[in-house]
Amino acid sequence: MSNLLTTSDEILASARTLIMNGGYNGFSYADIAAVVGIRKASIHHHFPSKTDLVRTLVVRYREDAEAGIAGLEQRVQDPLALLQSYAGHWAQCIEDASRPFCVCALLASELPALPPEVAAEVKAFFRFASAWLTSAMERGAQDGSLKLSSEPRVEAEAFMASVHGAMLSARAYGTPEVFATILAPTLQRLTPTAAR
Repeated sequence: MSNLLTTSDEILASARTLIMNGGYNGFSYADIAAVVGIRKASIHHHFPSKTDLVRTLVVRYREDAEAGIAGLEQRVQDPLALLQSYAGHWAQCIEDASRPFCVCALLASELPALPPEVAAEVKAFFRFASAWLTSAMERGAQDGSLKLSSEPRVEAEAFMASVHGAMLSARAYGTPEVFATILAPTLQRLTPTAAR
């Protein structure tokens, strides 16, 4: 049974990499078969269709993000530090190329062309990220650790857009440092004057 799990995980990891490199329509089961070293029929055994595969990938991606955020929340209570840690996590992922781009952000750019089942999961990821960031913004506004110029929900969406935009710029320029450079003013704007 663990062999099936390992093969399934390898298929999902390969699909994630292929999506990050070429988007939803930029890969086929033949590409995954070549990377993982299995036949296409074996992939179909685990994931009957590409829709099933990518939907499962996005669900797991969100579950991993939820677990990561829960762990971050346990370690860091200060809302500004939470946002800095979140940005730092992505800066590190981009720097070491372990996750150079958010899979859901990339898929969101293809939303009109995605199967409805995949699109629904991508939207669920964004709802989760938005809710968490809104909560952090609300807590920061209440305890004075964040300086908001708009309501928390709007600030959360703006922060998420800044993170994803910075990822896109880092990719476009081929320079990982661009990510942190772009996010620095956003984080600075949210920092209360006394903390600067």
